Amino acid sequence: MASQGATNLDYLAANRAQEIIKRASAKASARDVDTAVTKALGVLQENGVYACFLYLLAKEKDIGKIVVEEMLNVLQNPRRNKPSSLTPDVVLRHISENVTHDLERLLLAKEVLEQTLIYARYGAKARDASES
Repeated sequence: MASQGATNLDYLAANRAQEIIKRASAKASARDVDTAVTKALGVLQENGVYACFLYLLAKEKDIGKIVVEEMLNVLQNPRRNKPSSLTPDVVLRHISENVTHDLERLLLAKEVLEQTLIYARYGAKARDASES
């Protein structure tokens, strides 16, 4: 029996990944979404959470903003507000103060964000295959 109040992080990752695909595919081809998400996943795995947000905000304009917004939704905590805007300085300050500050939270965030991006990547590949 699941305890009340417990969050299924895999469900959350899958749900946000679907939202990334839905929103980003309205602005770009599935192949472009796949490329952006794959690059972001590589940065996350190699350089960490902060670097991933930095990369998305600096290099992946339209798709990056969507991915950042959905990644922030994954990390949303009822006790902490989301950033007031999606400008790079506000988002990066939010990540520094609310995610990277605590090692346990950082490790959990990296894991769930990685899963979200993996699901988004496969979702983009599936959409690309259906468009072909």
